[in-house]
Amino acid sequence: MTHQLTELPQHSDPNRLLNETEAADILCYSVRALQNWRHRGGGPDFVKVSARSVRYRRADLDKWIADRTVSSTSQTI
Repeated sequence: MTHQLTELPQHSDPNRLLNETEAADILCYSVRALQNWRHRGGGPDFVKVSARSVRYRRADLDKWIADRTVSSTSQTI
């Protein structure tokens, strides 16, 4: 089974706030992975809307991806 990520038009606005599920879909990770990164650090920047609610800006997800893009396995992130 091949997972193919399709870009949804509403995700193209770099300042749109995405919920955990939308952000996880874009990154091809689980919601739990995002939760772990928020707790431990190392994940994409997020917006803390309230004590129990977080959102992700598309621009922050794109930056996080770009910061981890390498051209060789000898490069470190």
